Amino acid sequence: MEIHIAVEGHHDLSGQIYRQLRAGILEGRLTGGTRLPSTRDLATQLGVSRKTTLDVFERLLSEGYLSARGGSGTFVADGLERLPVERSSHARAAESSREGAKAKARAAARAQPLWEEMPERMPMPRPTVPSPQDFIGGAIEKSLFPFDVWRRCVNHALRAQARGPGTYRDPAGEQELRLAISRYLAFNRAVASNWEDVIVTQGAQNALDLLARITLRPGDVAAIEDPGYPPAHACLHATGARVVPVPVDAEGLIVSKLPDKARLVYVTPSHQFPLGMPMSLERRVELLEWAQQRGAVIIEDDYDCEYRFEGRPMEPLKSLDRAGLVAYVGTFSKTIFPELRVGYVVPPASLYGPLLKARQISDWHGCTLTQTALATFMLNGDFAKHLRRMHKTYATRRAMLLDHLHGALAPWFEPIVPTAGIHMAARLKAPLTEEAVVSAAREASIGLYGLAPFHLRTKAQPGLIFGYGNIAVEHIDAALTKLADVLPRLTK
Repeated sequence: MEIHIAVEGHHDLSGQIYRQLRAGILEGRLTGGTRLPSTRDLATQLGVSRKTTLDVFERLLSEGYLSARGGSGTFVADGLERLPVERSSHARAAESSREGAKAKARAAARAQPLWEEMPERMPMPRPTVPSPQDFIGGAIEKSLFPFDVWRRCVNHALRAQARGPGTYRDPAGEQELRLAISRYLAFNRAVASNWEDVIVTQGAQNALDLLARITLRPGDVAAIEDPGYPPAHACLHATGARVVPVPVDAEGLIVSKLPDKARLVYVTPSHQFPLGMPMSLERRVELLEWAQQRGAVIIEDDYDCEYRFEGRPMEPLKSLDRAGLVAYVGTFSKTIFPELRVGYVVPPASLYGPLLKARQISDWHGCTLTQTALATFMLNGDFAKHLRRMHKTYATRRAMLLDHLHGALAPWFEPIVPTAGIHMAARLKAPLTEEAVVSAAREASIGLYGLAPFHLRTKAQPGLIFGYGNIAVEHIDAALTKLADVLPRLTK
């Protein structure tokens, strides 16, 4: 996994890297025994010379912060005491009295009108062709997951569960998993938190639902990116809130277009969904200032942040937040598989108590067997190994996709190249339309998907979304070679 280090300018590069690594060790974000990237990998990640990272490692080794193990790599030294830090104070859920209410007879069981208006299915693309040449977004390569290792983790969890009492568990999740998530976020995303700050959820969608439920009342204004993530829009709409789409540009959400009375803003700053560009630092600061002036809650959905292929990592909104406004949401659906149904949220301290109550009311807690197995998978280092393997796989697929979009398909596409993620958006050049291209591709047994379903209000140049999480590199090559032969017929 990459370690989050922010390097500014070209002065004192080794000093900047040294101070951040040393602070991470002393503050406990980099725990004893943690394996660091090689000096070559770290230099490539940060865009500096290898001599710079070698100097940093040698200094930290000489000072006793790191230890080198021949043939294994460089590790954080054991036995370093963590500096005292202020613990987060959370209002814990109190015992609520169970007062019964008399049931009222009704002529018929009816849902609120709002739910009658909701679509039958979540408005997301569905597979259109039974073919391996399908660029559906949101899918991952599950066949590459180390199920033998996972089986051992599950067996370990089964043995641990068999020894424990048959009681309800903490609504916030198993302590081991919360610890693993907090360490992962500190190391990989520079989100400083201890395990008590983390609440485990049934995926990111469950986290969004809980946050919307405790912050919004019917009639409140909520803002979402446009184009944006349809399930998030549906979730906010289901609370009875008035959801306002806000346009995006090359720097992400346009803060000046936010409705003044918005109580909640949902954003995807690491790489905007579905277009892919990251939110600029200037825009992130502007959004935080806007929210602080109004006391609004920001939901930061940091999906797919694990797969970053170029550029320096951007600071998450959560790590920039000093006013307690950002709820940081993540999931394992893209790093492991969606059926796992495990996500997490690191809320502001002021929302922790209400969120925990909502979690308990909704389903008390998730599957403890899965949580214990996942904690073992992460703490043993197997999760990091899996991410490294998948990163290489997805990087190869991304490169193949870009070769075609910049090559034979260049006359028809203008790709929006993201720095991270497992999908890529591309604008269509006139006179092509989404409908015509998607239909022609389907006839050639190629699954393509337009950007139109992700637009709520704004009308933009037509385009496609190319998901490469579940399509092999040879199928990408074959499908796009075939597509290059199909498209000229549409312009005649």
